[in-house]
Amino acid sequence: MPARAGAAPAVAMTLPEMGGRRASYRERIGEALRAAVITGELAPGKVYSVPVLAEQFGVSATPVREAMLDLVKEELVEPVPNKGFRVKVVSEEQLDEYTKLRELIEIPTTVALATTADPADIEALRPLAQAIIDAAAEEDLIAYVEADMRFHLEMLALSGNMTLVDTVRNLRQRSRLYGLTALLELGELEESAGEHMEILHGLLTRDPEYVRQVMELHLSHVRGSWAQPS
Repeated sequence: MPARAGAAPAVAMTLPEMGGRRASYRERIGEALRAAVITGELAPGKVYSVPVLAEQFGVSATPVREAMLDLVKEELVEPVPNKGFRVKVVSEEQLDEYTKLRELIEIPTTVALATTADPADIEALRPLAQAIIDAAAEEDLIAYVEADMRFHLEMLALSGNMTLVDTVRNLRQRSRLYGLTALLELGELEESAGEHMEILHGLLTRDPEYVRQVMELHLSHVRGSWAQPS
């Protein structure tokens, strides 16, 4: 973690691929910064300067500033005049509320897909599930969170309810997974990553109860060891 305002983040900032689609620097930088906030790589309460972050990305300050302003709208960071942007702190109570809402929305929606989703659409999610596993094996937490977000949102989109997808996106962005580093050190992150393949297996075999069990286990990590500050 950085020790002073404006210091470079503990990890090198790289631009995500955005699932192969064309995206602006602003979007790609925003995805990386958002994931860094969620994992705690950008530490809660710390102030980060735009020039320092731009140097990390190897780009000009403009797209970084624009991306940070997007994160301000999402209430992930707040501007600090003449210094940069401070990462907002999320309380234990807020984490509990976000996780409970995710359980209420994501579990039944995913379970329903076991009987309603087209198998071809489910199979199309496999590369994203593999990307999560690969990120865990490579110990790349930023890539892990980015791929995990895309996997779950694209899976939920198969329900046809985009308002639901937007709601879950907002909850996931507000959540924090500070304990990912601990899981990595314990050698448990790859096991958690593999659960995404288990979800696909349950959906493809049309087994709602199996999907429910895996989803309950998967989301229990969010408010278990994952959410604890490292």
